[in-house]
Amino acid sequence: MKPLVKTFFDQGTSTFSYIVHSGKGSSCAIIDPVQNFNSNNARTDYLMANEIVGFIKENSLKNQWILETHIHADHLSAASYLKNKVGGKVAASQFINNSCDNFIPIFNLDKNDSKPKNHFDYLFSPDEDFFIGEFNAKALYVPGHTPADTAYYVEDIIFVGDTLFAPDIGTARCDFPGGSARKLFNSINRILSLPKETTMFLCHDYPDDRRNFQNKFTIQEQIEKNIHVKNGTKEEDFILLRETRDKDLLLPDLLVPSIQANIRAGQLPAEESNGISYIKVPLNTL
Repeated sequence: MKPLVKTFFDQGTSTFSYIVHSGKGSSCAIIDPVQNFNSNNARTDYLMANEIVGFIKENSLKNQWILETHIHADHLSAASYLKNKVGGKVAASQFINNSCDNFIPIFNLDKNDSKPKNHFDYLFSPDEDFFIGEFNAKALYVPGHTPADTAYYVEDIIFVGDTLFAPDIGTARCDFPGGSARKLFNSINRILSLPKETTMFLCHDYPDDRRNFQNKFTIQEQIEKNIHVKNGTKEEDFILLRETRDKDLLLPDLLVPSIQANIRAGQLPAEESNGISYIKVPLNTL
């Protein structure tokens, strides 16, 4: 049996989240769920996460995993919320420790409270094998965008997080702390070495007005058409292109709240004595 994939899309952050399962009553995994955040009034909600909850309940699915491809800087995660609602282990790469070490000093966060082991249930070793129900899965280590990026390879499909985008968009940025264009190039080549009929599910799409949003492509399509890494692209040419482009990119709009929540698996900072939770803004630093 091939994996079934249910897609959810958050228009505000152009983020795709997924459930992979094998039909009614089966085990499942959630990948890169979004917690909605309104930057105008600093309010959060779980509209999209509740759609995921609804789908799981309607189909009597048994959630095993909530899988994060990395510590996202462009949206807040709903991982901890969903764990409370539908169960499952919150998991990511063991190298999210590196991402946390990079950001804890910037935000002057409590080191003990911000340790991944206190918020994530499981940290994958590079290329570790695991199961989603009866499906064979692998946590494919693909650093570059961040030190902790992981793609989840499930039978004949792969969820690539922020590594590859749609062929007309290219690839993910590499200018976050611990990022590396050279590592991303090598990681992408690992992904593109998979069977060419493998279906790749993206984490984001940014089409402007050129076309509709698209969330999946085959490996073959990326090899033939991706503007940054199509067949024949040399490593040094990619590094020059990626690093040059990254110099002109603005930081993600939600980086400040996202990082502070996501190193804690989407949990907001603890409430202070007045019952209000606060996000820190490091001035003249980022």
